Amino acid sequence: MALLSTTLSYDDIGQADLVIEAVFEEMGVKEAVFKELDRVMKPGAILASNTSTLDVNQIASFTKRPQDVVGMHFFSPANVMKLLEVVRGKETAKDVMATVMTVAKKIRKTAVVSGVCDGFIGNRMLSQRQNPANQLLLAGATPAQIDKVHTDFGMPMGPIELVDTVGLDVAASVGKIMAEFHGQTLPDALQVMPGKRGKKDGEGLYKWVDGKALKPELPKNYTAPDDLQDRLVFALLNEAVSCLHQCVVTDAELLDAGVIFGTGFAPFRGGPIEYIKAIGRDAALNTLKSLESKYGARFAPKAGWDEL
Repeated sequence: MALLSTTLSYDDIGQADLVIEAVFEEMGVKEAVFKELDRVMKPGAILASNTSTLDVNQIASFTKRPQDVVGMHFFSPANVMKLLEVVRGKETAKDVMATVMTVAKKIRKTAVVSGVCDGFIGNRMLSQRQNPANQLLLAGATPAQIDKVHTDFGMPMGPIELVDTVGLDVAASVGKIMAEFHGQTLPDALQVMPGKRGKKDGEGLYKWVDGKALKPELPKNYTAPDDLQDRLVFALLNEAVSCLHQCVVTDAELLDAGVIFGTGFAPFRGGPIEYIKAIGRDAALNTLKSLESKYGARFAPKAGWDEL
């Protein structure tokens, strides 16, 4: 902490080589910040955004130096999570990309380059896992039941504990953006605790004490409904296939690495594409089609399955 110095004036950071913006996920706020950064930063400085969902190209357009603008999305909590999504805008210069990738290595992050799309890699996957989780909440499943099928699958944390950790206010804001991207209606489950924001307030979908969620113990004889895990996992697999098909990342191994290090996807399963290969593409596709017949178009196979 002694290495840090603080300021409330943009002018004090003008000689920095790299600046990373980490303000709230609202484009108007980003615009105000980047116009100021464009004014004060020296020529050649890299202007990076920690945005998790917003359009890096639009953010770059707020400056007179779009070639120097790049996304550097650190996953929360940033001191723990290994993934750094490096988002390349349409005008991001090659030397900027090379520098940011070098910085990522120096600070011991696993950097994965993503193209510009809503949610990039990690949040794009998580949004498709979160929506069925929200639907299950509204249908009467408890947060502990939903989270347990994730930890049973090998995830370090379930989707309900995750949104409480990130903050229900932030999760609702990001969820709205992602729902629009996917052409879906965001279930209102994130609003069931009006005025509560999760871990940072001590209460959300769970109560929090000393930084830990208080989870009611499930009955010893509790078994999850047969397809509860599939509804959550296969929504994510489907989006991974779509992400690869759209060339948001350059290959399946990078996609798998991004999802493991950014979302906590069970590492021993190798990532979503590797997991599909392990269980067999046709078997995975049949499961998805079965979910579609039961629960609707939300589970319709996306473009890209034929290419696997």
